[in-house]
Amino acid sequence: MKPPVFLLCVLLFCQSWAFEFVIDGEWEDESLGPLDQYQSRRYRRNTLTSEEEEDFQAIQGKDISVKSYKMESRITSRFVHTTVKSSVVNSGPNAQSISFNVQIPKRAFINNFTMNVNGITFIGSVKEKAVARNLYAQARARGKAAGIVRTNSQAMETFRTEVHVPPGAKVEFELHYQEMLQRKLGFYKHTLHIQPGRLVPLLQVDVYIYEPNGIKSVSAPNTLGEQFAELTKITQSKDKAHIVFKPTLKEQRKCENCTESAVDGVFTIMYDVQRESNAGELQVSDGHFIHFFAPSDLSPLPKNIVFVIDVSGSMWGLKMKQTVEAMKAILDDLSMDDHFSVIDFNHHVRCWSEDMVPASSIQVDEAKKYIQNIKPNGGTNINEALLRAVQILVKASSEGVIEPRSVSMIILVSDGDPTVGEIKLSTIQKNVKRVMKEEFSLFSLGIGFDVDFDFLERIAMDNRGVAQRIYANHGASAQLKEFYSQVSSPLLRSITIQFPENTVSDVTQNHFDKFFSGSEVIVAGKLQPTELTTLQSFITASAANMDLTIQTEADVKELDSELISQQHSFPGFARQMWAYITVNQLLAERSLAPTANKKRKITQRIVALAVEHQFVTPLTAMLVESEDQAERLIADSPKDSKHGCCSGTASLSGRLPVTNVVYSNPPWIMPTAPSDPKEATGEQALSVIPNRVNIVDNDPHFIIHLPKTNMDICFNIDSKPGHILNLLSDTGKGVTINGQLVGSKKMKNNKINTYFGTISIYSKTDGVQVIIGTDRIDLTEGRNNHSFSWEATAELMLSRTKVAIVKEQQVTVTIGEDISVMVLLHRVWKKHPVQVDFLGFYIPNDNEYSSQVHGLIGQFTHGPKVKVYGVHEGADPKKKEAIMEVKGNKLAVTRGWQKDYRRDKKRGSDVYCWFVHNNGKGFIDGSYSSYILPRLDSFLPSL
Repeated sequence: MKPPVFLLCVLLFCQSWAFEFVIDGEWEDESLGPLDQYQSRRYRRNTLTSEEEEDFQAIQGKDISVKSYKMESRITSRFVHTTVKSSVVNSGPNAQSISFNVQIPKRAFINNFTMNVNGITFIGSVKEKAVARNLYAQARARGKAAGIVRTNSQAMETFRTEVHVPPGAKVEFELHYQEMLQRKLGFYKHTLHIQPGRLVPLLQVDVYIYEPNGIKSVSAPNTLGEQFAELTKITQSKDKAHIVFKPTLKEQRKCENCTESAVDGVFTIMYDVQRESNAGELQVSDGHFIHFFAPSDLSPLPKNIVFVIDVSGSMWGLKMKQTVEAMKAILDDLSMDDHFSVIDFNHHVRCWSEDMVPASSIQVDEAKKYIQNIKPNGGTNINEALLRAVQILVKASSEGVIEPRSVSMIILVSDGDPTVGEIKLSTIQKNVKRVMKEEFSLFSLGIGFDVDFDFLERIAMDNRGVAQRIYANHGASAQLKEFYSQVSSPLLRSITIQFPENTVSDVTQNHFDKFFSGSEVIVAGKLQPTELTTLQSFITASAANMDLTIQTEADVKELDSELISQQHSFPGFARQMWAYITVNQLLAERSLAPTANKKRKITQRIVALAVEHQFVTPLTAMLVESEDQAERLIADSPKDSKHGCCSGTASLSGRLPVTNVVYSNPPWIMPTAPSDPKEATGEQALSVIPNRVNIVDNDPHFIIHLPKTNMDICFNIDSKPGHILNLLSDTGKGVTINGQLVGSKKMKNNKINTYFGTISIYSKTDGVQVIIGTDRIDLTEGRNNHSFSWEATAELMLSRTKVAIVKEQQVTVTIGEDISVMVLLHRVWKKHPVQVDFLGFYIPNDNEYSSQVHGLIGQFTHGPKVKVYGVHEGADPKKKEAIMEVKGNKLAVTRGWQKDYRRDKKRGSDVYCWFVHNNGKGFIDGSYSSYILPRLDSFLPSL
């Protein structure tokens, strides 16, 4: 199918201007009833299939010289501004028409066009469609006109300008369009269609990428042909990349002596960004904010999928063969935790299984055999098939077959309109909406061009899903499998991104039904006038086995100052990106509007935004006028029922109403006031731990607080890097806490200092393990594994275990109501010649353990009797010495001090204590070597 075309035509005769057009295509008429619009759509679908094989050329005309053809994209934080320029001369002896054609993605909005013909400049501006039509009518009344031709292709539209010029005339074209890149399967993909149709002396493509958080990877897969394999050059730094394609005339030729160009295809860029934490990126610029959220290192949620497959007669042949091939591969990809069923339908509806069944190898094989034997015939009963699918999911949910934290979805594959049973599309949509539960989603895949894609998109959006067209003659099987890959790994449910009260406004959709691995959630909005220098955001979501809250923040001025210094960035990206997202979400709301009045109100908002931000949308048009406004042309982007209102911008996260939720700080991130305000220097402790605690910090120094005598006893453990020491082991409670030592970079005073580099808290009772390292925090429960960095503040709930992370500060782990511990992070200069990052461990005395508790710290829970006497001056006048009686031993001890770093991580607070020498010998039970364990989840054997 040939793509939708924006057509501008200009005819020049003897230096006098006249404009002629034939209008092919219709303006959307809101006065039409649903049935009239439906019949109109069906008629158009049958008439837009004629020019599929026509060769596309960017510049068309005989005896013309294309002096240059340039394409430039500036990508800033996933938002793309693309400019296409060409300079053409009529080299022939006669006047002739020259056309300028550009293929652009359907998800893009044209936002500017200029044309200069022999010194006369035409400038584009976006206006409300009614206004543009009036101006168009005025021009036509003077014998001048403009119009649009509309056809179809996979995911592109064509902007076409045609100008009739005399011999020797020079024409310069310049088109601008904008789009937001969507992350799919872990990458952003940017494409440019390069089809000059002839050899060009200056043919150049430049793509500039600026990502403030850093670029993880960038590539330019060779999609233009083998002869261009080595011609694309990529230069990359931490946060910038420049990709250039600039073939010479010789390199453009199909063969050495050919006059035809081999440049004919798609130029592709793929990249991804650095993500420091699962909190995502919060960027603030130009009075707007954008929050990107794409967490990883989370265990997938179990899936419950009902596959609903159209097996009507129209699916016969290649469509069915490719669908069966894809379904077999998709079924093989299901995991043991998933449940599924298969429904096939024509004029009848059949269920492979009336129940959701586990995706065991036996069940999967049976389903594959069933699908293999399907023989397409008959009509299409979409209504009954979808209602049956919902019924199966509802039954499984009510019977407890599917897990509460799982993700339930229906995947519909169809190639045609309903012909049997209920055939009124609006009624089918209402029927499905009425029975669907809020936790279910519907994904619609339309095969070919006979299907009413507008209907499939509306029914999917209405039920928290998306629709995608599958092109039957372009590897339908691969397209089906690729779509399934995008939804095969759900990581989160019920995601909400919130902001403090009175800090933001005009927030785009901020609640999302699901998040799939490799995709991205984006929320945008405006900043409220405020004195705040930072903007905070809070994310809440549910994972496979935990609930999480993540906090992040951004400086409100920092990015703008960076953008000023970036030569090829797009400074207005945040403002345009917010408008782009808002307009597309409003277009989606408009397509689902229940009343004409509601639809009109949404239309007014869309038009106002599109005119302000200069977007050509289905409700606006671009008026192209000469500088003196004597001549006018019009470019239109009508609603295309073949592709829906906004298929290029739909999010796999699902669509729920936008809600702005006021968020208040949870108590766990509020600092606890120090007992002595004078001590509150540096970074305040953000701990809920009581003042007097047991401590292991530095290299490693143990401080044991004995509440009964209000005495602090200290000792060191000098062990080897890699050794795992047991801090607390309580077989009665099923909890063990171990720390693994890491060594300094080199010896100091003939000794390698050791520190805790990893702390593990394992609750065997709950099957939960929290492993805290200096680079990340890992949480494990059964087969579920989650990983978080220190780069964001977060609160996580796994069963009875709560994990509270304070960015670059500490982690507090609470198990039920009984046990709470805190781990402090100590960062050192990365290039420090000796020291390494390490952890401090803090545990209160009021934790509740069983009588079986032990460990280097745990053994002192019930406090041994300690007596200190014979205090006298020591060798060091600052440190007194004494005798300590404990556990039947008499020990020589020294009065000194160690550090508590909870309130001040740089200097610490002094804790005075009696120091026991020789690795605590005589104070701890047995030798310190008895506390060395083989694994981080090991319990301490009886001593």
